[in-house]
Amino acid sequence: MNNPLFTTRRDFLRTTLLGGALTWTVPSFVAQTFSALHAEADGSLTQVATGKDGPILVLIQLAGGNDGLNAVVPYTNDFYYQARPTIAIPANQVLTLNDTLGLNPAMTGFKSLFDAGHLSVVNGVGYPNPNRSHFRSTEIWQTASDEDKYLTDGWLGRYFDNACQGCDPTVAVNIGPRLPQAFSSHTPTGISLENPDSYRFIGSGQNDDETLAYRSMYTPNPDDNVFGSDSNSGGSVNMVSGTVTLQNGQSALDFLERTSMDAQVSSDKIRAIAAKTPSNSKYPSSGLARNLQLVARLIAGGLPTRVFYVSQGGYDTHTGQRGGQDGRLRELGDAVKAFTDDLTDMGAFDRVMIMTFSEFGRRVHENGSQGTDHGAAAPMFLIGSQMKAGLLGAEPSLAPADLQDGDIKFNTDFRSVYASILQEWLQTNSVPILGKQFPTLPIVT
Repeated sequence: MNNPLFTTRRDFLRTTLLGGALTWTVPSFVAQTFSALHAEADGSLTQVATGKDGPILVLIQLAGGNDGLNAVVPYTNDFYYQARPTIAIPANQVLTLNDTLGLNPAMTGFKSLFDAGHLSVVNGVGYPNPNRSHFRSTEIWQTASDEDKYLTDGWLGRYFDNACQGCDPTVAVNIGPRLPQAFSSHTPTGISLENPDSYRFIGSGQNDDETLAYRSMYTPNPDDNVFGSDSNSGGSVNMVSGTVTLQNGQSALDFLERTSMDAQVSSDKIRAIAAKTPSNSKYPSSGLARNLQLVARLIAGGLPTRVFYVSQGGYDTHTGQRGGQDGRLRELGDAVKAFTDDLTDMGAFDRVMIMTFSEFGRRVHENGSQGTDHGAAAPMFLIGSQMKAGLLGAEPSLAPADLQDGDIKFNTDFRSVYASILQEWLQTNSVPILGKQFPTLPIVT
């Protein structure tokens, strides 16, 4: 640097950051650490995840719009068979749950969880004035907004802001290339992880302050291959960017030094877990199974994560639905069953709740391509050893007079499910997160 105003790079960084009201964009762990410093100063720290005994929520997004009627089948309902002459599940193939409902025959993994008392089916979940757009309906589910309201922060992001100030940067982990909108928060939180072997803090070895300000904190390391390149679906970690404004009188260098330490500790922790906690359980070969296996490894290694997020695509079944959806549901059931077996073996299943969701269900009537088009309400699945297993919510009516524009009417608002999880499982007040008190469901024993 040749600027005569500054004698060294350190002096430049010190003067720039302390010079007042300079806003700069940083990775989320930096923003979170800075927020934590403020919280420590004013005593506003709330829950702190320990990684040893806290409850864990694992979300599985069924992207594309899962057809609820062929997943949880009303096998005694004549309207169902009249509406779907070619794609309805025959009654003698259904995995029965009670006298009127049963699971798709591909969902043997879920049936075994139901029989063991670990699966709850929430019927007819949706929201008023349903939107059939993939993008908009997904946004509604991710932000927990009304259909006519547009929010920028996610429902889990508001949970992190309200209940997780000062938590480890890995309090929220998405398995995939980018963070879901559900994680969007005022204080950027969480990481997206595809390959833990590549998660490494990079320093120049010459000037850590300069490195923190001007270089990427995390980059893939192509030489690292602890478990092989196919251990999961990708090979990088992406952090959500946020803005931090430093004002006069604050010790920016102390902040940067601590941030650097937190970054290095987090990086070392991820890599150590990846190296030392391989899963001994047998998983199917699907991408969803591999991602859940990675989640199990991170849980086993003591990562202090409250929320894990994974996705499974392929549910937009406009044509040839039986083959496509049945295959996805088989992958889902088998992967989740292997995951819960793994958690049981490691003694962690009691700490974990799994929630599935999809942006909407499908229309009651099949279309002309042996598929179904975008609909509205559909069931959700909740899995865990502490679940109040069984069927929740009224079974939706399929009588033509009871449909809404050819769709099933919802009888449980999805935000009631969120409120139940926040209050009963994550043990936090749902009102600041969801904006009001939604009725809760008895989901925990």
